[in-house]
Amino acid sequence: MLPVVVVHGGAGQIPKERSEMSTAGVCRAARAAYSILQGGGSSMDAVVEAVSLLENDPSFNAGCGSVLNVKGEVEMDAIVMDGKMLRSGAVSAVRNIANPVQLARLVMDKTSHACLTAEGANQFASAMGVPSVPQESLITEYSQMRWKKNLTPDADPVECQMGKMGTVGAVAVDGEGNISCATSTGGMLNKMEGRVGDTPCIGSGGYADNNIGAVSTTGHGEAIMKVTLARLILFHMEQGQSVEAASDLGLAYMRSRVHGLGGVVTVDPRGHWAVRFSSRQMSWAAAQKDTLHYGLYTGEHYTQSINAH
Repeated sequence: MLPVVVVHGGAGQIPKERSEMSTAGVCRAARAAYSILQGGGSSMDAVVEAVSLLENDPSFNAGCGSVLNVKGEVEMDAIVMDGKMLRSGAVSAVRNIANPVQLARLVMDKTSHACLTAEGANQFASAMGVPSVPQESLITEYSQMRWKKNLTPDADPVECQMGKMGTVGAVAVDGEGNISCATSTGGMLNKMEGRVGDTPCIGSGGYADNNIGAVSTTGHGEAIMKVTLARLILFHMEQGQSVEAASDLGLAYMRSRVHGLGGVVTVDPRGHWAVRFSSRQMSWAAAQKDTLHYGLYTGEHYTQSINAH
């Protein structure tokens, strides 16, 4: 069964012309991460590679392509977690960084802390030699258009959240049986300055434990935080539920208890995996046993050889 990697490009609703780019993006990320695993690389290397590629792809709400806050600026959050020792690193409200997920990994590897925020995270980045990038390089015309549209008094905030896939993330199990997760986001469209969502919060945006499995989440951040969705799903797996059943139970509870929609990618230590979402769409891709699996709508599941392009 091992190794395996599963990637998501965010839950939500997306216009047709953008959905193809989104599906192509997650497939590319899953392929790249899988080749790391096939070469004997770690699950952490694989998930960071997958999420970095999605951050660099303007089709997603992470890195370049992040949505803008109420002031028209980019503030990004990211987390990584390593299931072997439960080590985790996260950053929140960072600006001028091309790949927040790589900075989150540095927080895990090079500090005794679990999360750095805002200015402190940016200072740490420069101390680590991570180049600062101009804000403009992260802002796309599409993000600006949606930001302006959402500033009008008659804007419908629900409608405005649509048209952009959300957070990106990945989970993986490597050949050694080590499990990791990574999640990265630009947050919520036209959010207040300084708003931090579920993504960098351990147990909400993601969680990985070699003994149970790993989850990366996407959806309405405030709702995800209220139910600590990633850890809730792993709790159900500890109780003996399968990856699918546990994921469905977590999403159903979030929907009934706090009316939140979202999506998850989940793996267990034996390489079973699941992709589940309560939103209309979530672009996803998985790679296992030289097969690439992918889809966008509920019930959609295509496969092709990992080597086919």
